Amino acid sequence: MFLRRQQKQNQQSASDESEQGPDSRRQEIQNRIRDLKRQLRYSQLWMVLFFLVSIGAAVNFRFLPPISGGIKQFLGASPPPTLISIALIVYAFSALILILGRMNKGSTDFRGWSHLGYLTAFYLFYFYCDLLLDNFWSVFIAGLTILGLEDYRVWSVCSEAIKKEEEILSIIKK
Repeated sequence: MFLRRQQKQNQQSASDESEQGPDSRRQEIQNRIRDLKRQLRYSQLWMVLFFLVSIGAAVNFRFLPPISGGIKQFLGASPPPTLISIALIVYAFSALILILGRMNKGSTDFRGWSHLGYLTAFYLFYFYCDLLLDNFWSVFIAGLTILGLEDYRVWSVCSEAIKKEEEILSIIKK
């Protein structure tokens, strides 16, 4: 979808180039390249944030204060670990299907913030059940797979779009 929209814009801009000056056209292309590179940096940032959360989970969130008895009583009993694991599996498969769908569309939007939130929630659920260290690797591998595929999707679409924009820019400069 993104690439089709971009092709239409390129066709329209080629017809509008006679109306616009080459400097304004060049500036538009440079702005699009800058935005695409920003998307690439954001996708890498979310991966780094996931690793930071995972480091905290690997040490069983020692830097957090222990959950007091009053808070545990207020929150109630923790969900059974099997239900948390089932929810993790359902989330991982549905996230992968959505990512593959966005990969098919060619969208450059990175949805890492929601994945990071869900994966952090799974770490916290296991932490609340006192089973985080037993289930750390399942959440970490699911997160690495989901965020890695999402990062690859954004990288491939943005890299292709940047290459096309730079080709157009080189044609305009001549």
